[in-house]
Amino acid sequence: MRHPIQHPARLVPLAFLIAILIGTVLLMLPASRSGPDSAPFLTALFTATSAVCVTGLIVQDTPTYWSAFGQGVILALFQVGGLGIMTGATLLGLLVTRRLKLSSRLVAQAETKSLSLGDVTGILRLIVIVTVTVELLTAAVLALRLRLVYDNAWGEAAWHGLFQAVSAFNNAGFSTYSDSLSGFALDPAMLIPIMAAVVIGGLGFPVLFELRQGIRKPARWSVHTKITLLGTAFLLALGLAATAAYEWTNPATLGAFDWPGKLMNAASHSVMARTAGFNSIDVGSMRIETLAVTYALMLIGGGSAGTAGGIKVTTFFLLGFVVWAEIRGRNDTTAFNRRIGTHVQRQALTVVLLAAGMVSAGVLILLSVTSFPLQDVVFEVVSAFATVGLSTGITADLPTSGQLTIIVLMFVGRVGTITLASALALQERYVPYRYPEERPIVG
Repeated sequence: MRHPIQHPARLVPLAFLIAILIGTVLLMLPASRSGPDSAPFLTALFTATSAVCVTGLIVQDTPTYWSAFGQGVILALFQVGGLGIMTGATLLGLLVTRRLKLSSRLVAQAETKSLSLGDVTGILRLIVIVTVTVELLTAAVLALRLRLVYDNAWGEAAWHGLFQAVSAFNNAGFSTYSDSLSGFALDPAMLIPIMAAVVIGGLGFPVLFELRQGIRKPARWSVHTKITLLGTAFLLALGLAATAAYEWTNPATLGAFDWPGKLMNAASHSVMARTAGFNSIDVGSMRIETLAVTYALMLIGGGSAGTAGGIKVTTFFLLGFVVWAEIRGRNDTTAFNRRIGTHVQRQALTVVLLAAGMVSAGVLILLSVTSFPLQDVVFEVVSAFATVGLSTGITADLPTSGQLTIIVLMFVGRVGTITLASALALQERYVPYRYPEERPIVG
């Protein structure tokens, strides 16, 4: 009988917690800080949590507060957090033993959300290939651009390029530039590679695994892949259109650019709002309508079993199919000529309701301990829970209780939905009886 702590639903959050504690200790070392003394415990804990949970919210400026060693620690933390703690451990075991035990497959399946145990090994290998390839290619493009156009020294260009590339693929949002990507707002050669890395990392490895097997045969794609790809395209287009419409004449954001610059930065914001956390325009200066659209984009997030956060694209659109089926009076919920099981619908509904509960609680707590406007508080809470990293600029000014609230939200947002989905999937059991049916009034 498996020990309770060995259950995947418990192993995954425990592994993330251990990584956060290790990161906190490392960031408290004097060598991690660029200035005198060591970082305070809360600052180190907040930064480590943000890095491991690939969020990107910061209470201290990354390039000025942390030394090269400290920045290296942060990079390692969000690389590990983006891949997944148990995924990394399972990969090491696969390299050593050349095979996976059933228990290892169950743990890896719980974290990668692979569609079946038979997919686990293939997805793990794909994770290594895609991660290394995308990060190195993106880093090379950025480094060359920084060296040839911005006249950075080769070492400096390579470091900035690598840090931004790894952060982008892992949807982490950390940057070695104090203004994030604002200095490259009119440079498509910098923005586009970062945006591409963000999207690829955010699709989810099961989708990439399926595309690798049959990219030319979309008719054979699973419902999960179809929903993820079409949903992602729709949300990216919606974010671009909404940002452009509301910010086109705002002199503090898009208004200062020509129309190609407006479109490129509107597209950049749409991509980054899907849990990447970089910004090329000032989020704090955006109109409230744009912030409202960004709330939704952040909360929905990216694809399952990728580096993105949020409730996930499939969860959101599956509930849309449920609503559509109810409106039409259909007994079954269908998508792309496939029936969606009721247990999947219940999982999606549970994830959304728990997310709404966590966000609501976080908003109430921050409103109670701060005097910031409601729109800024909601933005901060959603950004933390969805592990996005965008902020209107209030993170560093939060009191201790506010920062602790954000830490909890980041942790739950990164591992809570994984834990929930794993627990629901692995603890299903047949009940040999049914209670009498009754129909409460709804609506």
